[in-house]
Amino acid sequence: MLTKRNLYVIFFIIAVVGLLVVQYQYLRVGLGLARVQFSDKMDRARDNINSELSAVNSLTYTLGNTIRKDTSEVKIGLDSLEKASQYYLNDYISYQLNLSGIDAPFTYKLYSRDSTTYLSSVRPHIKAQEDLTYPIKVKGYLPELLEKEIILEIGFEDLNRYFLGQLRGLIVPGLLFLLMIIIVVIWVLRSFYLQRSINTTTNDFINNLTHELKTPVFSIGLASKILEEDVPENKKAVVELIRAESNRLKKHIDKVLELASMESGNKLLQFQEIDFKPELERICEGFSLLAKHEEIQFEFELEEGPYIIRAEKFHLENVVGNLLENAKKYSDNPQIKLTASKQKGRLFIRIIDNGQGIAKEDMPKIFKKYYRVKNGDVHKVKGYGLGLYYVQKIIKIHRGKITVQSEPGHGTTFTMSFKLTKNG
Repeated sequence: MLTKRNLYVIFFIIAVVGLLVVQYQYLRVGLGLARVQFSDKMDRARDNINSELSAVNSLTYTLGNTIRKDTSEVKIGLDSLEKASQYYLNDYISYQLNLSGIDAPFTYKLYSRDSTTYLSSVRPHIKAQEDLTYPIKVKGYLPELLEKEIILEIGFEDLNRYFLGQLRGLIVPGLLFLLMIIIVVIWVLRSFYLQRSINTTTNDFINNLTHELKTPVFSIGLASKILEEDVPENKKAVVELIRAESNRLKKHIDKVLELASMESGNKLLQFQEIDFKPELERICEGFSLLAKHEEIQFEFELEEGPYIIRAEKFHLENVVGNLLENAKKYSDNPQIKLTASKQKGRLFIRIIDNGQGIAKEDMPKIFKKYYRVKNGDVHKVKGYGLGLYYVQKIIKIHRGKITVQSEPGHGTTFTMSFKLTKNG
C-alpha cells in the first residue's frame, strides 16, 4: 500500500519527467523552425552568390584563370593563383552568408558535372548529404568559358550544433528554472518530513511523559480521598484544595494526551448523527450552577430544536465547555451569554463575554499551538496555549467553522457553525 510520502515522491517524479518531455518537445519544435529559417536564409544567399558568379568581374575572372591554369596575364605562379582564388572565394561566400544572417562554419567545392574538382576550401569538404550541402548551379561567364556545367557546393559540418547554439538563450534558462524547481521541491519535502519526524518524536515524548504523570496524580487523588474521611474540620479545606488541583492537573494531562493522539493519527473520532440540543442544554445548566456559586452572570438562549448534526459528542462538548471556561477566566466580572440558532441549514453557537478582548495583531495567532495572548509582559491567566488550538482542531474535524469578533476592553464573541443533517 502506497504511503502519502511515496505518493508525493511519485507525483514529483511524474511532474519532473513531464516538464522534461515538454522541454524536449519545445526543443524539437524550435529546431524544426530554426531549420526552416536557415533554409530560407540559405536560399537568399544562393541567389546572391549565383547572381555574382554569373557576371564577369574580378572574382569570376580570377576563378576562370585558375580553372584553366592560365597564368599568362598574372605575375604569380599557378600554386599562388590557386591559393589566392581559394581564399578569395571563401571570403566572398562568408560575406554573402553573413549578409543573409548565417554565421555557421562551412566548406565549399567548385566542380563540374564530370566530377572534376577545380577548387575547394582549406578544410576538407564534407560528403554530400541532403540536409548539410547546398549546391548552386553556376550560370553565365564560368560555364560559357569552360563549356561545362559548373556547380558550387556549400556544406555545413554540424547544423544541429549550430541550431542549438541559436536556441541557447531559451534552453539554458529553461533547464536552470527546472533545476531550481527540483531543488526547491526537494528542500520543501525534506523540511516537511523532517518537521513531521520532529512532531512525531515530540508527541511520543509527550505521550510517555503524560502517562508517567498520570500514575502519581492518581495516587495523590486516591490519598486525598482517604484523608478526607478522617481529617479534622480545620484541615478539610487543605485536602479539598489538593483534590481540586489534582483533578485540574488530570484534566490538563488528558487534554495533552488527546491532542497528541489526534495529531499522530492514532485516534479516530467516532462520528454519529445526534441531536445536540439536549447536550447543549445540559452544558448550559451545569455552567449556570457553577456561575451561581462563583458569582458569574450567565444566560443562554437556545432556539427550538432539534439540532441534528453529525458529530463526536464527547469532543464537541469539550469545545463548548472550553470556550465557556475561557470566557470566565478572561473576565474580571464575567458576564457571559450563549445563544444557539439555526440559519440556512446550519447550526450557529455563539459565546459572548465582556472580557478583556483580543488585540487586532493577536487575532491571527490565537488558534496556534502554544500561543497565548499576553497582558503586558506577563500572562494574566495561567495555561499552556492549547485550549483554542484544540477547539479549532475539533471544529475542523467536524467540518465546521469558527470565527472571532473582539475589541480590547469590549469583550469577545466566538461563533461556531456546523452543517445540520436535518433542518427539522
